[in-house]
Amino acid sequence: MKTPLRHLITALGLAFTLSAHAAEPAKPASIRIAVPDLSAGSKPSAGGVVDVLRDQQLLEKEFAKDGIRIDWHFFKGAGPVVNEALANGQADFAYLGDLAAIVGKANGLDTRVLSAGVRGVKSYLGVVPGSGIKTLHDLKGKRVAVFRGTANQLSFASALASQGLTERELKVINLDFNAANAALAAKQIDATWGLSSLLSLRERGLVELPVNSRDLEGAGSTQAVLLGTGDFIRKYPELVQRLVNAQERASTWLRDEHNREAYVDLVASNANWPRSILRDDLAKEDLAHYFDPRLDAEFVGQLQQGVDLAAKERLIRRGFQVADWIEPRFLDAALQQEQAVQATR
Repeated sequence: MKTPLRHLITALGLAFTLSAHAAEPAKPASIRIAVPDLSAGSKPSAGGVVDVLRDQQLLEKEFAKDGIRIDWHFFKGAGPVVNEALANGQADFAYLGDLAAIVGKANGLDTRVLSAGVRGVKSYLGVVPGSGIKTLHDLKGKRVAVFRGTANQLSFASALASQGLTERELKVINLDFNAANAALAAKQIDATWGLSSLLSLRERGLVELPVNSRDLEGAGSTQAVLLGTGDFIRKYPELVQRLVNAQERASTWLRDEHNREAYVDLVASNANWPRSILRDDLAKEDLAHYFDPRLDAEFVGQLQQGVDLAAKERLIRRGFQVADWIEPRFLDAALQQEQAVQATR
């Protein structure tokens, strides 16, 4: 082969190699995950799979060999602030309650649902002791605190709808969970619709809990999801798969009944919540179902009901189809891998 021709072939080969590498984006320096902070103490906590992932350092270990840092960002402002981080390109993934995730999608955020986080989380009606409020119908005309823009607002709308009621029949006040609990204990409001933190107030005789979502056959319960941004998924599908694989290991640990007490201890330590209220809240839950990550017909149906109700209550401008929002391929692969691992044990 003549030297000029050999040089030309070498140059063409080098150009092809360079163009191929250019087509593959460089791995990111970090993976940024946004989470609502539900802690009552100085350490951040979101409960569920997030606390297990962080405690066992599963993501950090998975991506250490690539030199990719895991940046956890916890927000006291809950869902609305997490959506703001997603909108500003400050997060690649988010663990969110159903309404915040739905609002973000309806407002044009390019997100995909990668897995369920938790399903059927109980909500409670907390009322001032001796108020005489025994049912949701007794709330008519009363001052009720709800955390607007979060899953709490959607779950309350669902609970009211199950009894033929709407927010318009009440005097709804927008307060976060801690502020609502403080206002209720000080008798500045008549009631609040909240989470298990209300159990600690009941233990101190500061509230009564006449109704919860289990009493309403599930109406008023909440769900959470893992979201990924469309941009990150398109650029780094292999990294997304590895993240979901690591999450599945945490989810498998959570779904094991042998780990129930260890999980209660973990969240109690992180969130500064009394162990007793966590035990009470989870007492009747089947952990295998509660922390089931699958995007199955039941979970997708619950999300679709949430979308439809949010549109009806004008929490979003227009509804959409959840089937077009979910991206189950990563979780499906992770579940298959986990089944193969379990089969070899």
